Amino acid sequence: MDKTTIRIFDTTLRDGEQSPGASMQKEEKLQIARQLEKMGVDIIEAGFPVASPDDFAAVAAIASEIRGASVCALARCRPEDIDTAARALEGAAAPRIHVFLATSALHMEKKLGMSPEAVLGTIDRSVRQAVARVGEVEFSAEDATRSDRDFLARAVGAAIAAGARTINIPDTVGYALPSEFRDLVAFLIDSVPGARDVIFSAHCHNDLGLAVANSLAAIEGGARQIECTINGIGERAGNAAMEEVVMALKVRRAFFGLETRVRTEEFIRASRLVQTITGMLVQPNKAIVGANAFAHESGIHQDGLLKDKRTYEIMLPEQVGLSEGALVLGKHSGRHAFRSRLEALGYRLSEEELVQSFARFKKLADQKKEIYDEDLETLLSEGTSDQDKDRFRLERLAVSGGTLMPPTATIVLAVDGEERQMAGLGSGPVDAIYRTLSKLTGSTARLLSFTVKGITGGSDALGEVTVRLEEEGRVAAGHGADTDILVASARAYLEALNRLQRKKERDRKAGITPQPVL
Repeated sequence: MDKTTIRIFDTTLRDGEQSPGASMQKEEKLQIARQLEKMGVDIIEAGFPVASPDDFAAVAAIASEIRGASVCALARCRPEDIDTAARALEGAAAPRIHVFLATSALHMEKKLGMSPEAVLGTIDRSVRQAVARVGEVEFSAEDATRSDRDFLARAVGAAIAAGARTINIPDTVGYALPSEFRDLVAFLIDSVPGARDVIFSAHCHNDLGLAVANSLAAIEGGARQIECTINGIGERAGNAAMEEVVMALKVRRAFFGLETRVRTEEFIRASRLVQTITGMLVQPNKAIVGANAFAHESGIHQDGLLKDKRTYEIMLPEQVGLSEGALVLGKHSGRHAFRSRLEALGYRLSEEELVQSFARFKKLADQKKEIYDEDLETLLSEGTSDQDKDRFRLERLAVSGGTLMPPTATIVLAVDGEERQMAGLGSGPVDAIYRTLSKLTGSTARLLSFTVKGITGGSDALGEVTVRLEEEGRVAAGHGADTDILVASARAYLEALNRLQRKKERDRKAGITPQPVL
């Protein structure tokens, strides 16, 4: 068993999706799974199959396609959960079932209503059932960091004896401090029979801002698998950010003496993909992938960098996928040059996808002089929505405003293929657009957030808008990009509305009644 390499277990598609408003459709999960496979992630936790038919379908689709990583499904320690997870993983090349059960006194008494002995018996039965179905089984002791150490050791021992090959120690509520967590992992490895023959894992939440620090401390204690997400998304304050854990191991390799299989130059692309799909943008000062992560304004810093980059940079931007060069393509560029640049950036498109992307590129090239790699990546991400199933499609938009007249939006919208037109007023141009779209579509959706940013520099920069809408307890994100920020705003709003429509339809078919968001 190789213990010089840290396994990276990505749970963006499971725990990350549990962030409010971050739920993803099957095709969107597949996109992220393909990127994770390309990055060299060891295990992809694709979802919780028993949660819904849609989650089952997404896990099954990922299991059938992904071959470069193990595909994992989550299951409670219940027979029906484990059977459902096993069925979803039938097409996987390297399937894994991840079973979990709480071991803290608080959870056992208040949530489970189970005695400690009953918990131990359930762990034994559940792990054995899972091993019989897929062979590779991981057990998590939920709320491990608030569990009695001796009982936790008994629970871990029961899971190992039953056949679990990976033992996960979750800091479920982000309670632990790094020194405590390191000692806990070391204690379990030293005291539990058979512990040195399995892989110990850490799954840390960020409630106190210590998820990455605790993950690295777990490695010092002997853990050889880290559970994390792209951009650190996840429940409440999120999970350990994969890019931060991996780059810490890479930059401080002399200290840890360990490495991962992750291709770090894919981090920026993965980060942008997850932001686009979930609508959850990272703050500019976010480590590794934030807009300011490699920006230097201080004169002292700039002077040092000009003399030697190592004075103020501990890693190179290229190591995480940042490109400094402009894409030298314009409105006269041909499809061959366009395809070549995409391939240089790591994209492989089908002929149909290439035709659609090239058409969007030519339209953009008519609008701005210089096109950067970031513009191109945004164009590609914008073309990933399931447009064939969209109820609402923007046909034409005209906006007037300023200091002499009230902002007015005139919109022609295709609703189920039928054109509708309306004009409306608002307190500003974007408000006028959204009020008019709301009336045209008959939507009662509430705008939760609106974010706009320029992709590249210059007054002709491609503007990117991300919105999050809530309606009847459902939350959806939308994304739009255009050199006209008002057009981008309309596209983002409509994409979110279309996603809400698809969620409504899925819930209707499944007989699900959403709960209101408070």
